[in-house]
Amino acid sequence: MVEHVIEQDMIAHLIEKAIQAREASYSPYSNYQVGAALLTEGGEIFTGCNIENAAYSPTNCAERTAFFKAVSEGKRKFSAIAIVGGTKNEEITQYAYPCGVCRQVMMEFCDPQTFQIIVAKSKNEYEIKTLLQLLPDGFGAANLS
Repeated sequence: MVEHVIEQDMIAHLIEKAIQAREASYSPYSNYQVGAALLTEGGEIFTGCNIENAAYSPTNCAERTAFFKAVSEGKRKFSAIAIVGGTKNEEITQYAYPCGVCRQVMMEFCDPQTFQIIVAKSKNEYEIKTLLQLLPDGFGAANLS
């Protein structure tokens, strides 16, 4: 676990927003609904849900949906993201960690040492890790300079 830099009230708020975003999930093939709530350094929150496609490859994860919404609105600096996921109409019983592609998108826009990834089952049951913990030795812009 990482030291909690984000206040407890904000963590609970992000988790609640992620739970709400999960309800909009379009997941007719897997029935696995994911919601995410992304916090900008300026305190704005952008939500996202997973959006599946019959061809599978065009499917987009909740985390990337939130990032793409934020970036399309001109936001480029982020503090944290909360993620919840589980089977449709069932209680969330496990943590939904971001996939490798989502971790790479996070690497593009976030400081891996400070960006916090909150995976939650509820507002009271969650884990917090930094991007560096989930993507050690990640490839980013610094590798190209």
